Amino acid sequence: MVTRIRNHKMEKINKVQQLVSEINRLHHEFSLDYFETGRIEKINLSRTIAHVPAPHIYRYRLTLHECINDYLMTADIDIKYFYRVKTRESIDDKIERYASREDQYPVNNWLNDVFGARIILTAAEIDVVMSLLDDWQDELSLKNWYLRDKAGYRGLHVYFKNRSNFYFPWELQIWDVADMHNNIENHEKFKRNFL
Repeated sequence: MVTRIRNHKMEKINKVQQLVSEINRLHHEFSLDYFETGRIEKINLSRTIAHVPAPHIYRYRLTLHECINDYLMTADIDIKYFYRVKTRESIDDKIERYASREDQYPVNNWLNDVFGARIILTAAEIDVVMSLLDDWQDELSLKNWYLRDKAGYRGLHVYFKNRSNFYFPWELQIWDVADMHNNIENHEKFKRNFL
C-alpha cells in the first residue's frame, strides 16, 4: 500500500514536471513566433513602464488571447490545469499601480502573468515540487519561482521567460487544495477591483 501511494505521488510529480516543461516550450515557441519574425518592434522589458508603450503590451495580449489555444493543442500535458490570458482591464490596473510608484521596477518583473496557468496539488506534492524547482529552473531556463504567502493568499509561483528580456514572462501558480477557497476569495477581493 505504501509503495502504491509513493508511486502515485511520483507519477503526479512527473506530470507537474511535464506541465512545467510544456508551458516553457509553448512560451518559447510563441515568443519566437511573435518576437523573432521582424513583424513587430522588440522592446527590452527590463526597462520601466516609461520606456514600454502600453500599445506594445496590448498587442501582445491580444495576439496571445487569439491564438493560445492553437499552441496548447500541441502540448503534451496529462494533468488537469486551468489557464487564462490577462484582461486589458487588469493590465491597465497593473500599469496604473506600477507607474505611480516612487520606486520603478522593470516591466518584466511585474507584468509577468499575461498568460497564467494554475494547478491544484496537495501540500505534500507541493513540498516535493519545491525541492525540485531549482533543478528545473536550470534545466528548463525558468525565470524564477517563489512561495507567496500574504494577505490571505498562498501559492507557489513559477515564471517562464526563456532568458530573454524581450519576451513577456508567463506564470504558473501551484495552489494547495487546502488554500483553494481562501485564494479564490482573495482574488475576488483584491485582483478584480477594476471590474
